[in-house]
Amino acid sequence: MIFGPTPLDAAEGAVLAHSMTLPDGRLKKGSRLGAAEIARLRAAGRTEVIAARLDAQDVPEDVAAARLGAALAPEPEALGLSLSAPFTGRLNVYALTAGVLRVDAARVAAVNAQHEAVTLATLPDMARVQPRQMLGTVKIIPYAAPSAAVEAAAQALAGGPALRLHPVRLRSAAVVLTVLDGMKPKVIDKGGEALRARLAALGVAPAGELRVAHAADAVAGAIRTAPGDAVLILSASATSDRRDVGPAGLEAAGGRVTRFGMPVDPGNLMFLGEDASGRPVIGMPGCARSPALNGVDWVLERIACGIDVTSEDVAAMGVGGLLKEIPSRPQPRGGGVAAPARPVVSALLLAAGSARRMGGRDKLLETVEGEPMLRRAARALLASGVDEVVAVLRADDAARAEALADLAVRSVENPEAGEGMAASIRAGLRAMREDADACLLALADMPEVGAAHADRLLAAFDPGEGRAIVRATDEDGRPGHPVLFGRRFFESLARLSGDEGAREILRANEAFVTDVTTPGRAARLDLDTPEAWAAWRAERSAG
Repeated sequence: MIFGPTPLDAAEGAVLAHSMTLPDGRLKKGSRLGAAEIARLRAAGRTEVIAARLDAQDVPEDVAAARLGAALAPEPEALGLSLSAPFTGRLNVYALTAGVLRVDAARVAAVNAQHEAVTLATLPDMARVQPRQMLGTVKIIPYAAPSAAVEAAAQALAGGPALRLHPVRLRSAAVVLTVLDGMKPKVIDKGGEALRARLAALGVAPAGELRVAHAADAVAGAIRTAPGDAVLILSASATSDRRDVGPAGLEAAGGRVTRFGMPVDPGNLMFLGEDASGRPVIGMPGCARSPALNGVDWVLERIACGIDVTSEDVAAMGVGGLLKEIPSRPQPRGGGVAAPARPVVSALLLAAGSARRMGGRDKLLETVEGEPMLRRAARALLASGVDEVVAVLRADDAARAEALADLAVRSVENPEAGEGMAASIRAGLRAMREDADACLLALADMPEVGAAHADRLLAAFDPGEGRAIVRATDEDGRPGHPVLFGRRFFESLARLSGDEGAREILRANEAFVTDVTTPGRAARLDLDTPEAWAAWRAERSAG
């Protein structure tokens, strides 16, 4: 890749390295310079730009990121992962469910050793994660990477998954609390509540609570009769030896202790074993009465996810095991700093138009490859990474509703459809899920918009980076649809009126708008007349 000052005569096809303010507007960093952009620069009196020019051995940043994503997770769902579409050389990896992440550190290091342009960052091995949480990110640092380096990094990921999410498999667990004479009921209650909260945070159902005397035989009886797939024991007094009440009770019940104590503070006085049936039994340290992170959380979450925990595994927890007053992770039962997560996006499929220019035909029911246009548009959104599709229809439009009948689409009626697009946007906003971080406005009469177009917008959306509105352009850079709006603009969208859609919001918030090039001409192609439909079909037939 050639990087640096570039004369305008040699800049066509190059990538602009720094944003530039021109008399007629801004050229943003990362823009590919075509004839129109170079003409604007000449008109502004510029003779050169700082740009990157790719050569034959370079792989563009998004292509390189996609190649590494495919090598990292060739079947992401089987690994419990989801991948974003690449954008500006970044591809993010997210968790599909709650669980524990396994990371092959050697493979990650091998990727990062190939070339400074190619990077892979992940959470630590054995990190506990929540659904939608970001687990890792591929980032191509410059605008392109050498093809040899990209292929070497992809090969470093071959032969087995570098990332795998182990979902929670434990269905239920019983809580055993031992009681000493004179103990305050409040203390016992607090212990039981803390253990149930730990289980609930993992999605594990409490199978019941047993309160028994602080004696080995009483503990043994509780273990034998306790329901559930695991048993948690919280003793009235700290377990200070393998022969103390909790471990002795487990052995008296026919079980065995596999580990006493751990090199993690707080959490030292944990013990681990299994009963006569092989069911996991965890002796909880006294610090488990507090919701703060302690070593037993590491053991509990791994067991809950079906990961075997040996004595050697516990011994290896010492590095990083000093947890006192170290807010290194969010509290497992609430609080703490929220981890980066995949945004929740609702797609609003605007399908309440009157089709006045179609001469009595309904353009949304015109067939494309054997199915109504409306159904085709809905299926494209369902195949993308959006979290729901809300179709806004005219009131009492049975034909359009029938076209969507067996799809996972929520249809709502717009009784004010005659007003124009703004009314449909308002109706869709009222109907979409309350926790949405963004809404994707999609038109139902654009036959070449597919899942890839929506996914490009989702990948670009990042309010923290100033990309709070993301607009599709065609391959020539002309803006069109769909358009994605972050939550901060929901109130403005809800105040729209008339048939102008969201154009005024786009004009008033230009600084927040990121235009994303999408494949082909789809972002600009809508079919509003019989003549347009006929020409489009003829073109497809000829092609």
